[in-house]
Amino acid sequence: MDLNWLRDFECLARTLNFTRASDERNITQSAFSRRIKALENWVGLPLVNRATYPIQLTQAGEHFLPVAQSAVLQLTESRQSIRDADRGGSQFVRFSVLHTISVNYLATRIEEFQAKIPELHTRVVSDSLSTCCELLVEGAVDIMLCYFHKSVSPRINEAGFARKDLLTDLLIPVADAAAVEENGWNLARQDGPPIPYLAYEQSSFLGMVVESTVDRKPMNVETIYVDGLVETIKRRLLNGSGFAWMPKTAISKELANGTLVPVGDDIWHAQLTIAALANPATFDPIAHDLWELL
Repeated sequence: MDLNWLRDFECLARTLNFTRASDERNITQSAFSRRIKALENWVGLPLVNRATYPIQLTQAGEHFLPVAQSAVLQLTESRQSIRDADRGGSQFVRFSVLHTISVNYLATRIEEFQAKIPELHTRVVSDSLSTCCELLVEGAVDIMLCYFHKSVSPRINEAGFARKDLLTDLLIPVADAAAVEENGWNLARQDGPPIPYLAYEQSSFLGMVVESTVDRKPMNVETIYVDGLVETIKRRLLNGSGFAWMPKTAISKELANGTLVPVGDDIWHAQLTIAALANPATFDPIAHDLWELL
């Protein structure tokens, strides 16, 4: 038994679509299908009727779904209580957050929060968007921080959560200033050698935002590197390897001192919102005070 199989099954039972579920779980559809099949082999009966559209849970699947949900919740809560006990009994306010928001936004804000709430203890889980959403839905964290975009939003039902928009960020195509000057890199140019492009994984949130921004605009570029982490791509940017779209919060110092410069005008920018999602009804007093400060 793999806990991910249960998470996959929960997702499939909610979406009733293998393609959407595999996208949410951030794995290929073939790998997702294999994991569902492995779970069915473990149970000993089919859990999904694949002959209908949309797919439906079998009777065994309907009986097994609440068992899977309960198992995931109990294991998550037990893991958290064990970790909290290991921290000397201090109550932690738990965050799930995208890695780049954790590095470039939340770390500084937590310093401010702790100055105003001295008894505040925090635990931050930096992970993919799908994992951050899962942790919030399962109650394994108190607050999730993520990006929202007009065309791309987290696949999560907001009905059960309060949302606070914290900051407007921009996704900007930039490159090393010296490399831009030497090579004349500009997204408006269609002639000359293609600009080396450092891209995000297409399945990542920022990758989908960039795709939405680019849409059908012609670009004379050549993708030379693909990664899922902003900070990793940023290192290559600073080495002059090419250009990439970067959240402004991640490169504010480099823009200010001129190390990085834009390689396109405002039509290539994408506006992002850093937002917090939570269920305040579950908060203890310290978490409630923190939520009020956000």
